[in-house]
Amino acid sequence: MKFKADEIASVIRHEIEHYQSRIDVRQVGRVLEVGDGIARVYGLSDVMSGEMVEFPGGVCGLAFNLEENSVGVIILGDFLEISEGDEVRSTGELLSVPVGDAVLGRVIDPLGNPLDGKGPIASSQRRLVEEIAVGVADRQPVVEPLQTGIKAIDAMTPIGRGQRELIIGDRKTGKTAICIDTIINQKRSDVKCFYVAIGQKESTVSGLIDVLEKHGAMEYTTVIVAGAADPAPLQYVAPYAGCAMAEYFMFKGEHALIVYDDLSKQAAAYRQISLLMRRPPGREAYPGDVFYCHSRLLERAAKLNNKLGGGSLTALPIVETLEGEVSAYIPTNVISITDGQIYLQPDLFFAGQRPAMNVGISVSRVGGKAQVPAMKKVAGGLRLDLAAFRELEAFAQLGTDLDAATQARLDRGYRMTELLKQGLYHPLDVTDQVMVIFAGTRGWVDQIPRDRIAAWEKAFLAFVHERKEDYWRRLSELGQMTNELAAELETLLREFNKEFAPEKSKEKTVTA
Repeated sequence: MKFKADEIASVIRHEIEHYQSRIDVRQVGRVLEVGDGIARVYGLSDVMSGEMVEFPGGVCGLAFNLEENSVGVIILGDFLEISEGDEVRSTGELLSVPVGDAVLGRVIDPLGNPLDGKGPIASSQRRLVEEIAVGVADRQPVVEPLQTGIKAIDAMTPIGRGQRELIIGDRKTGKTAICIDTIINQKRSDVKCFYVAIGQKESTVSGLIDVLEKHGAMEYTTVIVAGAADPAPLQYVAPYAGCAMAEYFMFKGEHALIVYDDLSKQAAAYRQISLLMRRPPGREAYPGDVFYCHSRLLERAAKLNNKLGGGSLTALPIVETLEGEVSAYIPTNVISITDGQIYLQPDLFFAGQRPAMNVGISVSRVGGKAQVPAMKKVAGGLRLDLAAFRELEAFAQLGTDLDAATQARLDRGYRMTELLKQGLYHPLDVTDQVMVIFAGTRGWVDQIPRDRIAAWEKAFLAFVHERKEDYWRRLSELGQMTNELAAELETLLREFNKEFAPEKSKEKTVTA
């Protein structure tokens, strides 16, 4: 075998020219102990708080507690794969997640890994999970409505783009249903939706995803899942990860909606991590900074000023109460951070009032600013009227004789209550809501039997869409209930009630 000197010389010359002196310097430590989703690590003396660390097998963790002789790390993955004595490497990076259009329509975990079997997330952009909320000077007041499609909410506790509205109530009172309805209703708008499931049963989350797909809502929705079987660190990180994905669209000048379902479970996961890390417990064994944990998350929801593109991020946090105890630690914390709350009452729910919203306690601190003018005009006094009706109803149960005027107010209240009931996953267009509430508040359903109200509403909306589409379009485009449009709607109602009356006579008249 002959050697070719010129070939050998050219290879050596190429290697010398392209030689790069690289030294891979990384700080490494050793696992002292591991278990329950946390690890104590010795040797990472220069690691920063919140920095990512890497365990063998690709499992990552987050530096959580910086102590004198060791570092407390929360493990974002399967801690059973890690053993005492394993090598731990610091990465010099903070936790980030993929963002952009690639995450829409996907089901992912809080680290951005796909859970839906549709392949990897093809996104070149990432955002840090922990970001500082925009300052006061970079925001503008909330004035643009975000329609939920639910009559009771859009009429009495309206939600605006950039607002934080708490959904609070006992378990199984319809909290998630309100948020899913709101997501489905965004099909007619340009709002991107994010649903963060924290500590939920995976079968429940799967059912919700099926509902969203059935109604065509998954096209513009991302579902971030940290299930009940996932470690506490993942449940703790999940809402921040979802918020980072939603913030991308806000800073792009677009609009986003995020649902945190629910923050009670996230607080419990944070409590678990903190107690395992030997942090001092406070009220109800929660750590002292649990308020900051929620405030730094919810303050990221905002309506940006026009210099920053005018985008918005609306947050709907859910908090579960026990036995209606609104004054418990976590509920009072989140109520004080948010711009209002929708309180769902079990008694109303079991009495058939869906959504089971307690009008007296529920409030939106943005108020009528986040309503279309037509809704503001027709529903202006509805909230006070219903609150007065509830008091009158309690008084009437004593069995005293009522005068005609009081009985008429009771009858009107019963019918308005029936009119505000709404089926599951059937959000209504705001123009339909305006017409229905107008009919109720102006007395056009006073003569309709209570058990026929739902049928009346369905038939009336069908009547308008099939035969009076021109009127509906004009009201929708104008967005205001002018005197002329109000008079025209009264004429429509009179005409419809004449047609609906024969159907009424077949039934026995039901008195209130």
